[in-house]
Amino acid sequence: MTTTVGHAAAGAFVKRKFDPETVRTDFPILARRMRGKPLVYIDNAATSQKPRQVIEAVRRYYESLNANVHRGVYQLSEDATAAYEWGRAQVAQYLNVPSPAEIVLVRSTTEAINLVAASYGRGHVGEGDEVLISAMEHHSNIVPWQMLCEEQGARLRVIPMNERGELILDELPRLLTDRTRIVAVTHVSNSLGTINPVKEIIAAAHEWGIPVLIDGAQAAPHGPIDVVELDCDFYAVSGHKMFGPTGIGALFGKRSLLEAMPPYQGGGEMIRTVTFEHTTFASVPARFEAGTPNIAGTAGLGAAVDYLQKLDWDAIAEHEQDLLTYAESKLSEVPGLRIIGTAERKISVVSFVMDGVHAHDIGSVADQEGVAIRTGHHCTQPVMDFYNVPATARASFAFYNTRDDVDSLIGALGQVRKVFGL
Repeated sequence: MTTTVGHAAAGAFVKRKFDPETVRTDFPILARRMRGKPLVYIDNAATSQKPRQVIEAVRRYYESLNANVHRGVYQLSEDATAAYEWGRAQVAQYLNVPSPAEIVLVRSTTEAINLVAASYGRGHVGEGDEVLISAMEHHSNIVPWQMLCEEQGARLRVIPMNERGELILDELPRLLTDRTRIVAVTHVSNSLGTINPVKEIIAAAHEWGIPVLIDGAQAAPHGPIDVVELDCDFYAVSGHKMFGPTGIGALFGKRSLLEAMPPYQGGGEMIRTVTFEHTTFASVPARFEAGTPNIAGTAGLGAAVDYLQKLDWDAIAEHEQDLLTYAESKLSEVPGLRIIGTAERKISVVSFVMDGVHAHDIGSVADQEGVAIRTGHHCTQPVMDFYNVPATARASFAFYNTRDDVDSLIGALGQVRKVFGL
């Protein structure tokens, strides 16, 4: 969803004509059968499946490149270092980052946000100051800021949302003050699918000289991102949502900010000199990458991004929008079902509840039909509280999903109604 979410071109690559049925053959797990039925995987907002190219990249690292990086003068270490830095460069290209040095490799979006809260936050947020987030944040973009505010004596403020699941930006002039020290908002809601107007939020914050962190975990899987056009100060992504391995993610930070930030963790790799009396730190990004990193994961992430950059994202945007429209239309025909989150601008995520059935029971019955959906609060308990529901069922689609997957979901919901006598 290049133009809708990321506002970026995929770069100078030979585009691969997009066809969901052809693309599905790249993902071995999609051929699996569950309980004797074809697997219908529509829990992509939790984690995406991995193409063969990513699986092979991780295998190849362990079979022929395994060595520590940045430290050995022998060829194997140099080869491993090249694979690791290639992964960083691929992420930089996908996010249109001016320099790979502005990409810090971390475990996940969660760690990226914690890094900024701990390193930038502690140096800039003090007693009486404020941190501004939104009402639809994932716990990963709530709890680190709560912890910082409690530690520093600061206040956490929240941009409200309406019943459709859209942020009420008319409140921004009231919420942005001379006490606001950082704004942290999600690009796309994981539980509602809402695409937030982050460029507008960033511009408003910058009028006050306030830096902005964007949680891009749910946006990056739907097309390349242009951090230069957005003009955000930090942007965080997770590899496993972008069809890459688990345990690897990335933080973009403007170099001037990163260079002024103290290290997040101490240890090897992040130092320049160490004595018992004093330590000096490495330049960015190394100062934020203490210890042996996830080298295999980074190689896999690089392969994932390389795969993504060769896809036709304009065609994918149309396909995913068709899936969303079709799914919402079909779900609206199910008696007693209510869709949660009806924003005008959404990615291919739809959450819902059914009268008389707990979300967990919906998921359990769907599983018996081979349909994998997510149920629960989706690490957005304040969103559930806003809608006065304990949990929702959520179907989240990727480019390898089809209308047949939607039909399978609707069939599974018919079975839910049958089991519960509705």
